[in-house]
Amino acid sequence: MATKKNIKISCAFCASKKDSLFSDLNKDDLESLDIHKSCIMYKKGQTLYYEGTRPMGLFCLNSGKVKVYKITSDGKEQILNLAKAGDFIGYRALISEEFYNASATVIEEGAICYIPKADFLSILNNNPRFFKRMMQRLCDDLGIMEQKLVTIAQKSVRERLAATLLMLKESYGLEGEENSTLIDIALSREDLANIIGTATETVIRLLSEFKNQELISLQGKKIKVLDPQGLVKEADFYGI
Repeated sequence: MATKKNIKISCAFCASKKDSLFSDLNKDDLESLDIHKSCIMYKKGQTLYYEGTRPMGLFCLNSGKVKVYKITSDGKEQILNLAKAGDFIGYRALISEEFYNASATVIEEGAICYIPKADFLSILNNNPRFFKRMMQRLCDDLGIMEQKLVTIAQKSVRERLAATLLMLKESYGLEGEENSTLIDIALSREDLANIIGTATETVIRLLSEFKNQELISLQGKKIKVLDPQGLVKEADFYGI
């Protein structure tokens, strides 16, 4: 089993703080987080928590990427979310005092901070601005989940793949030459299939078709978007 390496990261000087809900915390709250949190370097494949277990704290990504997923009745993964630097993991179950309804596993090595439940809730309950931002995030997440359900119900696999590539472009895109955008996350074809809910072979075939249409190019596991408007058309966003 891979070991976990403890590291020291200051909340005040965290490079990902600007992208985090912690960005507006005052000096005292940041110092409190520093005192009580732990930071660990996780390797690809290590699991942060499992579905059905009780949350004891909050995970905050300083770097790396994490997939949040459920195991379906037939034993397949259904990826619900891909978290990046600055994101919180597992906060809904923590706030609602429920068991995790999904599992979370690292897909790109990174530093992840763990904040004990009592310390996180103390800041949440004593900082109205932070509390408001957390509630807004929860509402946003519910809206995103509702849209995903609509997309799965109404769109074909081809349309879902095109829509997912556009979503990944917005969240992980690095601008390149001639208006191209590299999706900077190394997802396996199986992971991509688990996001849109189809077979891996179908994703491989559709990616090849998108490549032949010059909508994308493939660079190992990473994908470069060449024609975003073409993907918008393939996703049939105009028909929503």
